[in-house]
Amino acid sequence: MSEPFNTWQSRFERLRSNKLFETVVIAIIIVSALVIGAKTYEETSRFEQWLIYLDIAVTVFFLVEILIRMAAERNLARFFKNGWNVFDFLIVTASLIPMDDSEMVLLARLLRIFRVLRLVSMIPELRLLLVALVKSIPRMGYVALLMFIIFYIYAAIGSFLFAPVDEFLWGNISISMLTLFRVATFEDWTDVMYATQEVYAWSWIYYLTFIFLTAFIFLNMMIGIVLDVMQKESALIDLENGEGEAAELQGVRQDVHSMRDQLERIERLLEGDSRGTRASLTDQTTERSSPARQTDN
Repeated sequence: MSEPFNTWQSRFERLRSNKLFETVVIAIIIVSALVIGAKTYEETSRFEQWLIYLDIAVTVFFLVEILIRMAAERNLARFFKNGWNVFDFLIVTASLIPMDDSEMVLLARLLRIFRVLRLVSMIPELRLLLVALVKSIPRMGYVALLMFIIFYIYAAIGSFLFAPVDEFLWGNISISMLTLFRVATFEDWTDVMYATQEVYAWSWIYYLTFIFLTAFIFLNMMIGIVLDVMQKESALIDLENGEGEAAELQGVRQDVHSMRDQLERIERLLEGDSRGTRASLTDQTTERSSPARQTDN
């Protein structure tokens, strides 16, 4: 690589890691989200042309920002190995779809909504939350399967017992599962319970045991899974940062040892030169004194 290219690359790298630049990018993402929200109000129709200009400016800024990040990489292939970089690249590329074409305007507006998700890729804490959520899905699937079994059993029981009371809520097992979901989310569940209690006074046991299992046990199990994954991911990030700092410290130590070796070599060279100078001065003095002694003789 040429020297000017390396110079510009180092400048782009410093700009990419600059906290002020990251703050500006986050602010532009928020502005983009506000512009998208403003277009949903009829009152902003008189400012539609200005909103279009602002959307174009935001799109150009995102394009320049992604190009700077790509130029800051010493190896472009490494840029696309990062999933978050690929995500940002796809979002920015999708934002380039023009909104003038009537056939593509709806697609362009929908794709521009996803620019808000760039906040996740820009803020490390949000990335940690999303990664923990994605990695906890397999474990949460088993909890969801067990919850579905409980829903199915209670829905079958409710359909058999309470269908004569209220056909609309307990007519079949699918409708009963929807009713139980309403109960699990505490959406006017007492009205459902009071209606069945008029016929079956003991039906409160049915509802309380169901709520205890779903709202308290299974919900807390899912929360515990997410927290456990988040803790492991946080520990892994700390370990990677510690290894990076250790590698950096080891590099500094190697540089110090190398400089120390170079200083020792220079000192030895200087000592050798000084000894050689002293020896030559001694020889010259001896040579000068030898003719004087011969003259005296």
